[in-house]
Amino acid sequence: MSIYRFKVKAQNGEEVSLSDYKGKVLLIVNTATGCGFTPQYDALQDLYEEHQKDGLEILDFPCNQFADQAPGSDEEIHSFCTGRFGITFPQFSKIDVLGENADPLFKYLSENTAFDGFHAGPMGLILAGVVKKMDKDYKKNGNVKWNFTKFLIDREGKIVARFEPTENMKKVKEKVEEVL
Repeated sequence: MSIYRFKVKAQNGEEVSLSDYKGKVLLIVNTATGCGFTPQYDALQDLYEEHQKDGLEILDFPCNQFADQAPGSDEEIHSFCTGRFGITFPQFSKIDVLGENADPLFKYLSENTAFDGFHAGPMGLILAGVVKKMDKDYKKNGNVKWNFTKFLIDREGKIVARFEPTENMKKVKEKVEEVL
């Protein structure tokens, strides 16, 4: 099974088949513009600039399900991300990643990865407390827990890693480079 069977909605409303990305290494991220993790856009853009030529694509899916931290329209979100962080990687239409309206791509990603915990440190402890209030069994399911959860996909469309928002971006970069 690969992610190539899924279609997603571009920012302009057009349907995009993920099969368009065959042969690329993908980092799929659910994002928000008003989150404590929003500065990760800088590291994501740096990673993209360094490795797009090697076949990396970062696919950005804004989501407003976690504390209403992406309240704007697709155009407002894109304007913020390009203006503040200079992102040049593809940004798609805002989606849900949880619940009955969850995008099928994120249902698949969640169902086929395990939550491995938030990494130690103050942000991990804070986030664990917040997420536990939303889902008391959060440690036992693969649901996306918060903004900036990342899924690494190999050139054959298979999931090879999942990174929680608290993961050090250096580790994300190392794993991306290994898969490239």
